[in-house]
Amino acid sequence: MTKPPALRPSFWDRVPLDRMNPAEWESLCDGCGKCCLNKIEFEDTGEVAFTRIACRLLDGESCRCTNYEIRRQFVPDCVQLSPATLPKIAYWMPRTCAYRLLWEGKSLPSWHHLLTGSHDSIHEAGASVRGWTVPEFEVNEDDWEDHIIDETP
Repeated sequence: MTKPPALRPSFWDRVPLDRMNPAEWESLCDGCGKCCLNKIEFEDTGEVAFTRIACRLLDGESCRCTNYEIRRQFVPDCVQLSPATLPKIAYWMPRTCAYRLLWEGKSLPSWHHLLTGSHDSIHEAGASVRGWTVPEFEVNEDDWEDHIIDETP
């Protein structure tokens, strides 16, 4: 079994997104769960509105996908985020998303686990969806607009 590559010190400040190793790329995810919220994209304005309605695979307490490795088998249109796809979908990612922030040339939020050393810091900062999502099977798609939220903490 091959050992995964190590995280280089402060790699997020020094390494371009397309030069990060797989472990570094995956570690950028802050575990907020916002990318797993169903969104409405308004065709006339291009605006993307986040809803409280969670993907059927999102665990609302851990804010993680329950079947991450095989998620596309269950949710075929689940986004496969990569350095190549990020420029096309960054507008759709949460404004606090580390991938989006770094792509925009900004810094990680102060509560990011790579800065604090704790994966709980995002929840303690109130920047995750922990405890306030609604499972998608409970809401008719025609009623999603009733569940629009402001996606920033």
